[in-house]
Amino acid sequence: MIDKFFGYFSKDLGIDLGTANTLVYVRGKGIVINEPSVVAVNQKTGQIISIGEAAKSMVGRTPTHITATRPLVNGVISDFEVTEQMLRFFIDKVHKDSMFIVIPRPRVVIGIPSQITEVEKRAVEDAARNAGAREVFLVEEPVAAAIGARMPIQDAVGSMIVDVGGGTTDIAVLSLGGVVVSKNLKIAGDRLNEDIVRYARDEYKLLIGEPAAERVKISIGSAYPLDEELDDVLRGRDLISGLPKEITVTNEEIRKAMAHSVGALASAVRAAVEMTPPELVADLIKNGIVLSGGGSLLRGLDTLIEEETKIAVRIAEDPLTSVVIGTGIILENLGAYTDVLVKSQYE
Repeated sequence: MIDKFFGYFSKDLGIDLGTANTLVYVRGKGIVINEPSVVAVNQKTGQIISIGEAAKSMVGRTPTHITATRPLVNGVISDFEVTEQMLRFFIDKVHKDSMFIVIPRPRVVIGIPSQITEVEKRAVEDAARNAGAREVFLVEEPVAAAIGARMPIQDAVGSMIVDVGGGTTDIAVLSLGGVVVSKNLKIAGDRLNEDIVRYARDEYKLLIGEPAAERVKISIGSAYPLDEELDDVLRGRDLISGLPKEITVTNEEIRKAMAHSVGALASAVRAAVEMTPPELVADLIKNGIVLSGGGSLLRGLDTLIEEETKIAVRIAEDPLTSVVIGTGIILENLGAYTDVLVKSQYE
C-alpha cells in the first residue's frame, strides 16, 4: 500500500546502465541524465564523495585514500553496494524537483547485456530494488537498442543490431519480438582504449592513462583506412627516464594498435550472420545491419563490417542513446512489449 502511494507520485524510469555511461529516461519527458558510470569513494571512511561527471574528472588524479572507479565491468556489476548507491543517486536526482516530498518508488526498465548469468541478472534487479524501485523490468540491450533505433523487431522479418558499448558488444538477429541469434563480446570501447595504452608503452615506452587513450581514439581513431591523414599528440611519462614526454601519433598507428580487437569484432558479426537462418539472411540483405552504441562512431567501422559480411551497414540515427530510448519506449508501452522483457528473478 505504501509502495503504491509513493509510486503514484514517482516518475517511472528507463535506464541504460552502461559500463562507461548511465543514461536515464523519464516517462513523458525523455532523457534527463547522461553521466559517466564512475563513483569516487573515500577508502578510509567508505563514504561516496561524488558520482558521474564529477567523479570521472578525478580518475587518475586522486590521493591514495580516494579511488574513482567504475562499479560495472564488461556490462555487469562488479561492486554491488557502489552500483546501488549510484542508482539511488540518479533516481533521487530525477525526483529532486518534485513538488511533493516523497520517497521515490518508481517502476524501472533496465537494459542488460545479452548472455549474462542468472546471478548477474539478479544483481542488477536487486541493486535497482534496493535503490528504491518498486518494480524492475529487465530487457537485453540489443533488443532495447533495436527498439530505440525504430527497427521492426516485432514483425516477421529479420533485423540485425550490433550494439558496441564501453564494456561489451552485443550482436543480435531479431524477429517476431524474439532473439534468433545472439553473441556477446568483451571487445568494445574499453578494450580499444587498452590497446592504445599497450601500443604507446610497447612502441614508444610511453605510459599513458585510459582517458588519454580514449581521447586520441575519438580524435583520430579508425577501423578502416581513411582518405585523409590525421594526427594527434599523446602525453604521458617516459618509462625509461621517468620524465614527462609527448609524441605525435597518426591515425594509421592508432588503427594498427586496435586492429586485432576491431578485426575480432568484425569476425564475430560475420559469425552471427553465418548462424542466421537463410530466410532471415535474405531479410538482412534487404534491410542491412544497424550499428548502435558509442563504439559504432569509430571511423570506418561500418565499412569494415560491410566488407566482412557483404551486407549493407548503417549507423543508428542517435547511436549513443538507442538503448535508453528503447527502454523508454518499452516503459511507455509495457503491455505491447511484455514478450521482449527478461523474466524477473522474483516471479
